[in-house]
Amino acid sequence: MTTAAPIKTQYEAIIGLETHCQLSTQTKIFSPASTEFGAIPNTNIDPITLGLPGVLPVLNQKVLEYAVKAGLALNCQIAPYSKFDRKQYFYPDLPKNYQISQFDLPIAEHGWLEIELTDDTGNPICKKIGITRLHMEEDAGKLVHAGSDRLSGSTYSLVDYNRAGVPLIEIVSEPDMRSGQEAAEYAQELRRIVRYIDVSDGNMQEGSLRCDVNVSVRPWGQKEFGTKVEIKNMNSFSAIQKAIDYEIERQIAALESGETIAQETRLWEENSQRTISMRSKEGSSDYRYFPEPDLPPIEVSKEQLHEWGSQLPELPAQKRHRYENELGLSAYDARVLTDDRLVAEYFEAAVAAQANPKQTANWVMGDIAAYLNTERLKITEIALKPLILAEMVNLIEDGTISGKIAKEILPELLSQGGSAKELVAQKGLSQISDTAQLEAMIDQVIASHPKELEQYRNGKTKLQGFFVGQVMKKTSGRADPKLTNQLLGKKLNG
Repeated sequence: MTTAAPIKTQYEAIIGLETHCQLSTQTKIFSPASTEFGAIPNTNIDPITLGLPGVLPVLNQKVLEYAVKAGLALNCQIAPYSKFDRKQYFYPDLPKNYQISQFDLPIAEHGWLEIELTDDTGNPICKKIGITRLHMEEDAGKLVHAGSDRLSGSTYSLVDYNRAGVPLIEIVSEPDMRSGQEAAEYAQELRRIVRYIDVSDGNMQEGSLRCDVNVSVRPWGQKEFGTKVEIKNMNSFSAIQKAIDYEIERQIAALESGETIAQETRLWEENSQRTISMRSKEGSSDYRYFPEPDLPPIEVSKEQLHEWGSQLPELPAQKRHRYENELGLSAYDARVLTDDRLVAEYFEAAVAAQANPKQTANWVMGDIAAYLNTERLKITEIALKPLILAEMVNLIEDGTISGKIAKEILPELLSQGGSAKELVAQKGLSQISDTAQLEAMIDQVIASHPKELEQYRNGKTKLQGFFVGQVMKKTSGRADPKLTNQLLGKKLNG
């Protein structure tokens, strides 16, 4: 008698993100010191940054404006009354030995953003991810682990306080994500939004956007969450997805073997593609929060809220839906075009000049994008302006030039600008659409290739492409492809 193998438990992952986003202000959150990235270490500091005796912080009003705008863009409720708190912890890169943050009364709460995924058939699926809160705080400095001292043999670290006091917003999501892919999409959409509203550059390589991930697993059907593990040190969206997927598998394997998951902070090791234990996780009581005595409460009036809200642009998700519903673009095209606000505005300017949306999208995502990548330029820096792109697209649409000719003139338009219409006329590149003229050339091509004509009429119909190519060669690519195919079909079958 054989015993049935035990049924393996199915698990569900519960994922939430805590995202620190540096705001693009010229000065720090509570002092006039510069926020310039890459400055000589310990030069962007002042007595307030260092917390010297007798100094007082003053809130940078631009920080409040940017935080409120971010909250509105994330569909949050903006608190009419909030305050700052002291968060106590003792790290070498925190010069005051406490951080000014917001605890129980943050500036924004109860929001959401929309991510877009695809199902197994490639169709788009939209999912809302809740935002628990958004609050303002100051950044800490940065430790540089320099290595070993040759004389003593001991390791040592250096500290740079330039980053201390740089303004941050911390955005805490609801635990609404269920996979590494969803979390990476959430982080990317968050970056798109802060870039669209121009409150942060969102550069992960420079630390302007830093994501900490909370991951737990639970058996399917269980209501209670499992033990939460935090993962740090992920500097790309790919790393976020890989770290989460690894951690989910690690926790499931541990539970299956009877182990207990420890509540801890782990680091993502890019080289080994795994998470490693860093420290046990602190609770909020360990920080001993209390109201910041040197800063007054924050009150945002309805008038101020309305003014800042009116300055927000159309956001990425809104653009994606509009491009699909009003312009007839695919979900893929809409996603690529809206990833960068400057690219989206360029595309829209060309469409506003009566260019065909799909054809314009193809040029922006194809040849123009390739040129930007090769030359390392922003789309606003190229000589080809949206109105001229629209002119070129319309020349193709009305049959004046072919797509092949457009590709020939595009490099000059990209690098030197000018008029597409004038360039076509100057180079004599107008498309040949005269039936009589084309028929004469087709007759010459057919007469020059009797062998291929015989093969075609004996059933090798794919040779029509050969004859089209010969006509194109004879006309230097200027023959109207559609008309050429029609006329050739009649001639070859006649």
